Amino acid sequence: MAAERLTEYDRKGRAAERQHVQIVVRVRRPGETWFTSRITDVSVSGFRLQSFMKLTVGADIWIMLPGFEGRRARVTWNRAHESGCAFERSLHPAILDHIVRLSQASAAR
Repeated sequence: MAAERLTEYDRKGRAAERQHVQIVVRVRRPGETWFTSRITDVSVSGFRLQSFMKLTVGADIWIMLPGFEGRRARVTWNRAHESGCAFERSLHPAILDHIVRLSQASAAR
C-alpha cells in the first residue's frame, strides 16, 4: 500500500500526521516556470518534496497538487534532493484524503 500512517516516533516535531504517498506534482519558484517533481509524504500542514531543483531553507515555492490550483509553501529543511515544506494555508482534510486516494490508485496499477 502506498499510503500508510506514520508511527508516533515518526511524528515527533510535526505539526500534523503525515501520510506516505508517491504523487507527481508541479513546482516552481515565484516568477519561474513550472516543472515536475514528486512528493513522498503529505499532511494538512506540509509535505516532503523530491526534486532536482536547488531549494534553500526559508524560500517560498508554489506547488500544484493533481487536480488543484497552485498553492504557496515555504521550505523548512533540505537534504540533497529532498526538502520539507510547510503550506502557507493548511490543506482541507478532504484535499488530503483525495491526494492519498490518488497515491493508492497509482500504486495499485
